[in-house]
Amino acid sequence: MTLAEKILAAHTGKERVSPGELVNVKVDLVLANDITAPLAIKEFRRVGIPRVFDPQRVVFVPDHFTPNKDIASAEQSKFVRTFAREQGIVYFEVGQMGIEHVLLPEQGLVGPGDVVIGADSHTCTYGALGAFATGMGSTDIAAAMATGEIWMKVPHSIKFVYHGRLPKWVSAKDLILYTIGQIGVDGALYASMEFSGEAIDALSMDGRFTMANMAIEAGGKAGLFGVDDKTVDYAEGRTRRPYTVYQPDSDASYARVYDWDVSHLEPQVSFPHLPSNTKPISQVGNVAIDQSVIGSCTNGRIEDLRAAAQVLKGHRVNPDVRCIVIPGSQAVYLQAMHEGLIEIFINSGAAFSTPTCGPCLGGHMGILAEGERSISTTNRNFVGRMGHVRSEVYLASPVVAAASAVLGRIGSPTELE
Repeated sequence: MTLAEKILAAHTGKERVSPGELVNVKVDLVLANDITAPLAIKEFRRVGIPRVFDPQRVVFVPDHFTPNKDIASAEQSKFVRTFAREQGIVYFEVGQMGIEHVLLPEQGLVGPGDVVIGADSHTCTYGALGAFATGMGSTDIAAAMATGEIWMKVPHSIKFVYHGRLPKWVSAKDLILYTIGQIGVDGALYASMEFSGEAIDALSMDGRFTMANMAIEAGGKAGLFGVDDKTVDYAEGRTRRPYTVYQPDSDASYARVYDWDVSHLEPQVSFPHLPSNTKPISQVGNVAIDQSVIGSCTNGRIEDLRAAAQVLKGHRVNPDVRCIVIPGSQAVYLQAMHEGLIEIFINSGAAFSTPTCGPCLGGHMGILAEGERSISTTNRNFVGRMGHVRSEVYLASPVVAAASAVLGRIGSPTELE
């Protein structure tokens, strides 16, 4: 069996499962946020079950419109907060929270071998830990909150093998953008994307979270990494529950296998209005920008901020550009403060924010006006994603977003060396 099949079989009580099979899966964790939890709560109450199946396995994180941007978002957060207190579930408040997909692994709420479902499409982030994690609708989340189980179809698996050593300034974000550019936004539709190869082995956990996070942008059901020493080092002393390590069988059957040599890969930029519309930095041309966003559940971890600060140090943000830096959690914020990164950002002319999804979904703190362009380390660049329907979002890594903020146009950090 593949890695996904191994995990799902263990959570169905079966010896094996096969792609296309419909199964009832026991879940280890259920997640929702300030946008999706209210719908799940209403459905949960409509069913009439008084208590969630396990309050320690249901987590609510208000991160999309928080700190509350208006009365409507304040009411929504209040609704979620009230239910969380009533049920005694795991809940993170502003000032002690972060962007959900940065926060949960950091807090040890997800471990290797887990099945995690979340009312957010980027729940697939936890595949970096060797967990089967996927996004589902709020009604599915309501059912899981009540029963601790979810009904689903076993996905087929696609294997991605990355050979070689990544060049300077090329990161996990470039790997996943390149992958999506090669196979398209539906190239892994309802598939488990299994990442491997020496370039993957060399990635840090932060880099692996970035890649797993964007599996959904290729249509993937999940994005999975095998568990190695780096995974175990991350999980040990952090994960709150016992965990089980699964590995794919050597004779596992994959729907497709992709092999790429990435030793000469350039930094990648996704042009509007699809993550698959990628170009290497050498082919970008002269694209002026109005805004640069560094953060999100894709690239808001400490290594991302370090990389951006390395580029910005000693430079000033172009006067025609707004540069907004958003840490993924309070812990990342504190670490950035200890390392002097925040001082570098502020001295360069960037704004530094409390953790929030904020501009990624056009929520707040960085909305684009008509005709404006933003380069962003976020995960989607659909029409109107970050503001006006006639604005444009270009996706890139933290070093490219930082260099572009200085240059006033999309460019490479090599231009600032």
